[in-house]
Amino acid sequence: MTSTESASRTGEGLSPETGAKAAVAEFIREFKGFRDDISKRLEEQESRMTKLDRTSVRAARPALASAAEGEAPHQKAFAAYVRSGEDDALRGLEFDTKAMSTAMVGDGGYLVDPETSDRIHSVLSGGASIRQIANVVTVEATSYDVLIDTTDVGSGWTGETTVSETGTPTIDRISIELFELSAMPKVSQRLLDDSAFDIEGWLAGRIADKFLRAEAAAFVSGDGSDKPTGFMTHTKVANSLWAWDSLGYVTTGVSGGFHSTNPGDALVDLVYALGARYRANGTFVMNSKTAGALRKIKDGEGRFMWADSMQAGEPSQLMGYPVLIVEDMPDIDTDSFAVAFGDFSAGYTIAERPDLRVLRDPFSAKPHVLFFATKRVGGDVSDFAAIKLLKFGTS
Repeated sequence: MTSTESASRTGEGLSPETGAKAAVAEFIREFKGFRDDISKRLEEQESRMTKLDRTSVRAARPALASAAEGEAPHQKAFAAYVRSGEDDALRGLEFDTKAMSTAMVGDGGYLVDPETSDRIHSVLSGGASIRQIANVVTVEATSYDVLIDTTDVGSGWTGETTVSETGTPTIDRISIELFELSAMPKVSQRLLDDSAFDIEGWLAGRIADKFLRAEAAAFVSGDGSDKPTGFMTHTKVANSLWAWDSLGYVTTGVSGGFHSTNPGDALVDLVYALGARYRANGTFVMNSKTAGALRKIKDGEGRFMWADSMQAGEPSQLMGYPVLIVEDMPDIDTDSFAVAFGDFSAGYTIAERPDLRVLRDPFSAKPHVLFFATKRVGGDVSDFAAIKLLKFGTS
């Protein structure tokens, strides 16, 4: 390095202005070098940490973890139990109250895995049952209480110097007890040994079918003895004499049928027998034979009062209200109550426990295997003002 270059780098021997510029230039060069060195070191450190993380994850992950992560442990364990009776995996699973994974039941059997349980509940909710339109609640107890204000408290206007008194409400407590509903489908062990056989789907379908039929009948006509109380089993009185704890009805005016001249008048009377706050959410309930008779009825202008749905999955309508076909409703007959109309989400409550149990029995029906499935469910009228009936009679 020449003396001139040295003087240039240090600023010595130069004019003050030239020396200052040289010093600044040197500082900038050194700062850039320092910054580049720091950046390079940070990049190298980040690269080492990334490699370390990847190595740790690979070391901690089992060989088949990528496939196993997508499987539900309970579902796999339950399938093994159903096919072969092997319950070691189910016993090894601890009950997680948040995930509701599994639990061994004290009186025998195991909780159905969530996917199979969801299949069953989906069928029950979509079947031809009052469950579709009722108020369904899930409880952990053995009963469910509904509190209903059965009186009109009243209201009043308040002035500057006066306050209107109102009545005292009367609260009615309706206790809905839960009962055990069971089904016992059976299948051959040979079919269970067939790995291509969808045992979970088969079991869910058979249980759901049997549960659906038993529930649907009980919600309509159950007597409350070891089963839910159906809404049709309660006392029925003429709507003009209606009182709490009974269901009001209107008549067709003809024994076992409709009036020959104005058959639709009875349906109009039925709809408007229901209070306005319930009518907005009203649904007709009847069986297929009754629906076949009602769809022929015309109004005074010659228009059919029944309208078929133009969209899949949507119910037909009668007088603009949806119709639910429930085959357990009675047929049209002398003094029968073949048609109900009401807001069933207010008028009927279904209470059930979330758990569904299955016990495998390979001994009672050899060479077949029985599956004893149980759940607890109850139901009853929760608001007697929300449901009205049509009586095919004169009084």
